[in-house]
Amino acid sequence: MHRRWVGLICLLLIGIASAARAETPDSVFLEELTWTELRDQIAAGKTTIILPVGGTEQSGPAMALGKHNHRAVLLSEKIARRLGNALVAPVIAYVPEGTIDPPTAHMRFPGTITVPDDVFEKTLEYAARSFKLHGFRDIVFLGDHGGYQKDETVVADRLNREWAKTPVRVHALIEYYDITQTDYVKALEARGYSAEEIGTHAGLADTSLTLALDPSLVRLDQLQAGTKFERADGVYGDPRRSSAELGQIGVDLIVARTVKDIANAVQER
Repeated sequence: MHRRWVGLICLLLIGIASAARAETPDSVFLEELTWTELRDQIAAGKTTIILPVGGTEQSGPAMALGKHNHRAVLLSEKIARRLGNALVAPVIAYVPEGTIDPPTAHMRFPGTITVPDDVFEKTLEYAARSFKLHGFRDIVFLGDHGGYQKDETVVADRLNREWAKTPVRVHALIEYYDITQTDYVKALEARGYSAEEIGTHAGLADTSLTLALDPSLVRLDQLQAGTKFERADGVYGDPRRSSAELGQIGVDLIVARTVKDIANAVQER
């Protein structure tokens, strides 16, 4: 009798484990779903797809090269979950970052990867065409870097003209990036930080935002050493007083504003 009960319990546990493995994961990431799970979620109303656009570029001695990629994904997840009807596509990590010969902009630093604008635009275009084919009605470009915002707008405008008689629309949400240059900067200035310290690249604002989202990308020992980085180091600002608390201000602003903008764009379509 004892062995029989043990056997029944084992079978029950195996059944529970198998059922758990069979459940659709609690994920908003397209690449973590099976094609049938995705099909069913689109049919159930998840018809907005967010395409996070990052970039692989130098961010000074204290921040990892993949900063934009990680941030775009993590922020997109928060935005998608808040919206409730959205999924997140795989991040685009290869973006225009300057020329190779001669090397310009961030290409002067090891690790930065660039592609021509037309290649980048084609990548956006055919990602959007793929999403339309599979049933998404609202395709949102969220670019974490300033250099290619115009390319996102060009692609969105071109596809919206082509698809004018269809229910599908592409939204180049440049406000997502603009917040980091406007509202977030104003919030930091209101707390007593100067524009010079806040910076425009790898400074206090940029580094704090990354600390709030993925601190593993920031080399705190470099910041705590007290060395003031210069433009020759690829730093425009002063990140030494960066913190996750300051970065959370930016996260909250970005998520709240972007959720509102996407909801409005979908409603107006």
